[in-house]
Amino acid sequence: MQTSVIGFPRIGTVRELKFACEKYFRNEIKAEELRQTAETLRKTHWNTQKNAGIDYISSNDFSYYDMLLDTAVLFGIIPKRYRELNLPELDTYFAMARGYQGASGDVRALAMKKWFNTNYHYIVPELEDDTVITLSGSKLWDEYAEAKALGIETKPVVIGAYTLLKLCRYTGKKTADDYLEEVICAYRELIKKCEEYQVAWLQFDEPSLVQDMEKEDLTLFRKLYDGILPSVKQCKVLLQTYFGDVRDVYPELIKMPFGGIGLDFIEGKETCRLIETYGFPEDKLLFAGLINGKNIWKNHYGKTLQTLEALQKKGIQTVLSTSCSLLHVPYTLKHEKKLSPEYLDHFAFAEEKLEELRELKYLSECGAYHSDAAYLNNEKLFAEDRNCRNVEVEKRLSLVKDSDYVRLPARRERQKLQKKVFGLPELPTTTIGSFPQTKDVKANRSTYRKGEISEQEYVEFNRKKIAECVRWQEEIGLDVLVHGEYERNDMVEYFGEALGGFLFTEKAWVQSYGTRCVKPPIIWGDVYREKPITVEWSVYAQSLTKKIMKGMLTGPVTILNWSFPREDISIKESISQIALAIRDEVLDLEKNGIRMIQIDEAALREKLPLRKTDWQKEYLDFAIPAFRLTHSGVKPETQIHTHMCYSEFTDIIPAIDAMDADVITFEASRSDLQILDALREHHFETEAGPGVYDIHSPRVPSVEEIVAAVERMLTKIDREKLWINPDCGLKTRAMPETDASLRNMTEAARRIRKEV
Repeated sequence: MQTSVIGFPRIGTVRELKFACEKYFRNEIKAEELRQTAETLRKTHWNTQKNAGIDYISSNDFSYYDMLLDTAVLFGIIPKRYRELNLPELDTYFAMARGYQGASGDVRALAMKKWFNTNYHYIVPELEDDTVITLSGSKLWDEYAEAKALGIETKPVVIGAYTLLKLCRYTGKKTADDYLEEVICAYRELIKKCEEYQVAWLQFDEPSLVQDMEKEDLTLFRKLYDGILPSVKQCKVLLQTYFGDVRDVYPELIKMPFGGIGLDFIEGKETCRLIETYGFPEDKLLFAGLINGKNIWKNHYGKTLQTLEALQKKGIQTVLSTSCSLLHVPYTLKHEKKLSPEYLDHFAFAEEKLEELRELKYLSECGAYHSDAAYLNNEKLFAEDRNCRNVEVEKRLSLVKDSDYVRLPARRERQKLQKKVFGLPELPTTTIGSFPQTKDVKANRSTYRKGEISEQEYVEFNRKKIAECVRWQEEIGLDVLVHGEYERNDMVEYFGEALGGFLFTEKAWVQSYGTRCVKPPIIWGDVYREKPITVEWSVYAQSLTKKIMKGMLTGPVTILNWSFPREDISIKESISQIALAIRDEVLDLEKNGIRMIQIDEAALREKLPLRKTDWQKEYLDFAIPAFRLTHSGVKPETQIHTHMCYSEFTDIIPAIDAMDADVITFEASRSDLQILDALREHHFETEAGPGVYDIHSPRVPSVEEIVAAVERMLTKIDREKLWINPDCGLKTRAMPETDASLRNMTEAARRIRKEV
C-alpha cells in the first residue's frame, strides 16, 4: 500500500503567506522577500508530508493566489490589457487577480467564481481571439527542482487541459474547439519538459469530469488526451478527479493510457458501482480518495479498510489518497489549546490527515489489524455517544407546517406596499452590510476577548464606530444605511458563536481566495438560538438616523455551507435547524422596529450538486424552503433582502426567485454583468441590485464607469426594480478607497436620476 496527497494547504500554519502577500501589496517588502517566504513554506510543507511517510507528494500545488490562474500564466493565457501594463511578471500576475490602478494603467481584475462545490474561489482565465496558447512559464519545474534539491521526489500538479478549457471565459468569437490544437501542443511540450527533468509522475487535475458531460464534452475530452498522451515516453500521467464521480466518462477513461486514475470515494456516489460494473485495469494505479479532504471529522478506519480490502480482492493496484486537495481544511490541530480533548479527538486537520494516511497504510499491511491499538481506538471513538442531540430542537422541527414556508400576501402586492411605505428615490443606493475592519476595530475585539477591557468598554467603542458610520453614510448620501458590523469577526463565525450547537477554533484558518482566509465554525450538535444576536446593535443604529437602517443577518444555507457540517445527520436537517434559529432573530428585529432585514445567502449555490439531475431532490427542494422559513412570518411592509456572490447563478434564477425575497443583491461586476440576461429571460420578479463595482480589488471605480454599468443594467432590468450597490461587503477594504468608491457610486446614481 502506498499513500498520496492531491494537494496541501499553502497559507502556512499561522497564515504566513497571507501576511507576506499583503505586505507586498502595501510596498512594505520587496518581491524577493515574498519569494523567500514562499520558498520557506514549500520546504516546510514538503518535509511535513515526507516525515509522515507520504509516497506521492505534490509540487506546484503552491500558489501566491490561485492554481488555475497559475495554469493560465504557465500557458501564456494573459489578456492584452494586463500585458500592456508592462509590469514585472509577479505584478502582472497580481493585476489579473486583484486589478491594478497606477501609473501603468487602470484595469479591473479577472472574474472570480466558486471552485465547484467549495468555498474556495478561483480566478477565471480569459481567452481572447488573438491569444496564443503556448508553454511560457517555468514555475512547475522550478518548484519540482526545489523539492528535488531537498531530497524529495514529487509529482508536479497542473490543471488538466479539459478543465482548463471548460473553466475559461471566451471573450471573442472563438470557442474551446478553436484552441484545441494549441492546447494539445502546449501540454505535449509540458510533458516533454517534465521528462527532461526526469519527473516520474505528473498529475493532471480534471475535476470538470465529475460534472454532467454531454456528447460534445466527451468528444472534447477524448480529442485533447488522444492528442496529448502519445507524447508520453517515460513520465507517467495521473489523471486526478475529485468532488464527485466520473460516471459519464469512466468506461472511456479506463481504456486510455494513463498511468494512474484518481477517483473520489467520499463524494463520488457512483465510484464503487462504476468499478464493480466496468472493472479497473491491472496495468494502472487506482488513487483511491478515501480520506475526506473537505471536512474535519476523523476517518472511520473500519469502513475505509473494508473498501481497500474489496479493491485489493479485485486485484486492483491501489494507492490510498485524499479525496481532494487538503487546501479546504485547516493546517493543524496543534494550535488548538482551548477545545477539550473530548472534542479534538474527533477532528483531523491537514497534518492529522497525513497521520491517518500513515496509520491506514500500516493497518492495511499488518493483516490482523482488528486487534491493533490504532484500529481499536478508532472504533471506540465512533461507537461512543457524542451527546449532540437536543430534544427541544427536534420537537420544534417536527411541528413545522407547510404554511410556515409561505409568506403572504404575494410578492408583487408586497412590493407595491413597500414602495409606498418607504418612499425611497428611484434607483435607491445601499451597501451589502459590512464596512472596513480597521486596525482599531480589530484591536478592540482582540483586547476584549483577552479580558483586557470590560464588556462596557467594548460596547461603547463599537457604538462610537456605529455613530461615525451612520453620519458618514448620511454625508455620502446613501439611501438605505447599515450599521457597519464592527462587532462581527466573520459573517458566519459571529452567528455561530451566538447559537447553540457550534464549536470554535483558534487558528483553524482556511483559504477562501487569494489572501482572504476564514475560520469556519464546527457544527457539533443540534442548532438553536439562545437569545437575540443582532437586535441591540441594529436598534441603536436606527436610533441615530431618520433614514432606513437594514438589519443584517446570515442565512441558514450560508451558515451551514461556511461551517464544517456534521456527518451524522443530513444537510437538510442541519439547514432546517439553523433556519428556525434565524427566523427567531428576524421576528425579533421586526418587533423592535427594523423594517428592512437582509438575510445573506452568499453561499446558496455552494452545496448545489455538481450534476443537474440531483439539484432538486438533493438540495433545492429543501434549501429554498429553508430560506423562506426564515422570513415567512414578517409583516407585508417589512422588506426582506438577500445577497449572493461569486458563483454561477444564471442556471438557477427560477429557484432564486422562489426564495420569495423582496430585494436581492448579486455580485456581477467581475463577470461583466452576465447575469442580467438571465434575469430578463426568466422574468425575475424580485427587485435586484447587481453589483456596480468590484470590492475585492483595491481600485476605485470612476463615476463614469459606474454610470455606464447602471445604464447597461437599465436595458435589462425595469427601472423601478433596480438598486445601486457594491457587489459585496466592504469588510476587507481600506477606508480611503471605500469612501472614494461609495461617493462615486452615489454621484453616479444622482446623475442617472437627473437624466430622466
